[in-house]
Amino acid sequence: MELEVLALQGTNKVMQAYKEDKEFLHTFFDYGNEGSSYPARVAELAGRSFERRQLAEIIRVFMEPFGISANADKHIKELAENAVAVVGGQQAGVLTGPLYSVHKAITVILLAKKQRASLGIPVVPVFWVAGEDHDLNEINHTYTELNGRAVKQQYAEKFVLKLMASDAAYDREQMASFVKDIFGKFGETAYTKDLLDGVLEAVQQEKTFTQFFVRLMNGLFQEEGLLFIDSAFKPLRRLETDYFIQLIEESEQLAEKITSKEELFATQGFGSPIGAEMNAANLFYVHETGRVLLSRKDGYFVNDSSGLRFTTVEMLEIAKEQPWLLSNNVATRPIMQDLVFPVLAFVGGPGEIAYWAVLKEAFHHLGLKMPIIVPRISITLVTPQVKQALEKKSFTIEDVMSGQVFTAREQFVEELRDEEFNATLDETEKMLSSQYEKIAQLSEQQGPTMQELLQKNLLFHTKQLAYLKAKAEDALLLKHDAALRTFGLLEGELFPEGALQERLYAPYAYLNNYGPTLIQDLLQLPFEIDGTHQVVYL
Repeated sequence: MELEVLALQGTNKVMQAYKEDKEFLHTFFDYGNEGSSYPARVAELAGRSFERRQLAEIIRVFMEPFGISANADKHIKELAENAVAVVGGQQAGVLTGPLYSVHKAITVILLAKKQRASLGIPVVPVFWVAGEDHDLNEINHTYTELNGRAVKQQYAEKFVLKLMASDAAYDREQMASFVKDIFGKFGETAYTKDLLDGVLEAVQQEKTFTQFFVRLMNGLFQEEGLLFIDSAFKPLRRLETDYFIQLIEESEQLAEKITSKEELFATQGFGSPIGAEMNAANLFYVHETGRVLLSRKDGYFVNDSSGLRFTTVEMLEIAKEQPWLLSNNVATRPIMQDLVFPVLAFVGGPGEIAYWAVLKEAFHHLGLKMPIIVPRISITLVTPQVKQALEKKSFTIEDVMSGQVFTAREQFVEELRDEEFNATLDETEKMLSSQYEKIAQLSEQQGPTMQELLQKNLLFHTKQLAYLKAKAEDALLLKHDAALRTFGLLEGELFPEGALQERLYAPYAYLNNYGPTLIQDLLQLPFEIDGTHQVVYL
């Protein structure tokens, strides 16, 4: 493997400000992403209390069905005592979801190791699975590359209710068929059978999207001791009872703090990542029809479309007796994480860092400081075939991502076209039109029927000429298919549909190509955890 850092053009505006603008950092965050922040955050956490032993036991119970490695066992025990945590999270996508889920886990692990060595205290890596999310259309698909295009492969089973990913049970036979179809598009290698067998075994062992996700991710990172917890896990919800009570009692003030901060964020040109509203409860209720968002209205917590209406007393009773019926939204999830875990640092992508930026005053209202926010590592994987194609065409990764390869392909196709042939066809079409116009003039006396017939006849011949032109171009493209496939390979692999590779493709295409040690080998690379984009040549 080789590693190089890439300066991407058009960097996310929020990320650019986070890295370069001290005033922005001071306004929207409590700590900078720098070495001096870590001892300060440790000191702050030392002054707070956490239900450590109960939390550690909950994680152990959650992880036991998936397998707890020696390192994971060590980290659970350390968390029960005095460890701090590096936390990152993601929705429970099929086949682990896009590559950035893996990149996020890699960042969490590497940052925890680095700070353990630097601070001289236990720092454990934690992956918070957003199993409470109910938009299954965001997680029920993946993409495969075909002839330079990213093709969406969607799990077909339909779910009528707004079920949380942790409650949405898939059909095992249907999921197995889906997985086999995906692997069939990867192509056969020496690693395919074992890799596919492992995923199919996970399909049969589990029954929900969250369980399937965790089993695969735990398999990829087990030896690193990455700890997993599902936000919808009932024992965790029970632990969160007192925190839900806080969020309910302070919901009006929290909504005001978040809305006000987001308005400031927007006035500085960064948009409205949460879409905060003054009447938001910032909590979901898990109803019989699915997970529904609550608002505050006339002193009640309501969801009008579901006919739900709770008094504050009723909400507090739910938090005490049935906390698993409550669920955080994008605004309160970070706060809940910080109340539950001794979070040294949170690892997030550009979108997550944007919505964290509007939460500072909400944290302060509850007597908390935000953890250190660390951009996840962003990676593009380059297979030997793609590297060879880059060299053959004398392109760089930057050329592909800036659209130069697309331009070069269009120019190449344009130069292939037989201008003399096309010009002759165009001339023939003009002659036909001219001659038919003369015939039409001569036959005017024969009535509208003849005129209609002439128009249809001319249209027929025009279509035939267009058909000839298209077929000639197809033949030309077929003749130069190898060269065109090279252009397509570069675009389809490195910048599919104008997006970074990590946003569409799952890791299994690369595990199938590289082998089962891919994750372990990536973890050995000297990545910089500074928000830069990094290219790995496999």
